[in-house]
Amino acid sequence: MYYKELEVWKEAIKLVTYVYQITANYPKSEQFGIVSQIRRCVISIPSNISEGAVKHSDKETLRFLDIALGSLAELDTQMIISQNLGYIETYEAAEIQISKVNALLNGLINYYNKQIEGNNALVP
Repeated sequence: MYYKELEVWKEAIKLVTYVYQITANYPKSEQFGIVSQIRRCVISIPSNISEGAVKHSDKETLRFLDIALGSLAELDTQMIISQNLGYIETYEAAEIQISKVNALLNGLINYYNKQIEGNNALVP
């Protein structure tokens, strides 16, 4: 499947756009600190989804989806830290989008896990 057709990829792109917009207002002193870290991990999410989607085996695809899921958890943690430090008032909007991407990503991961299990069941 072409990655641009995946709903999870589309929602991850929305998340990237939103995160870039809010991190633009972080203190300049954090440009090479938390802002850089947040932006690296949020970009990693759709990047790994797209890279996984073009792989030729379900196991390879699953590996990249797992990396995307890890980056999503990292982003969630960094948004909580940002709120605690007062860089953002609330991360509720980000949290909603993170939850949406998480649900879609877990659904895709479950699909590939079932594909792999089904293929293994056929092997004597």
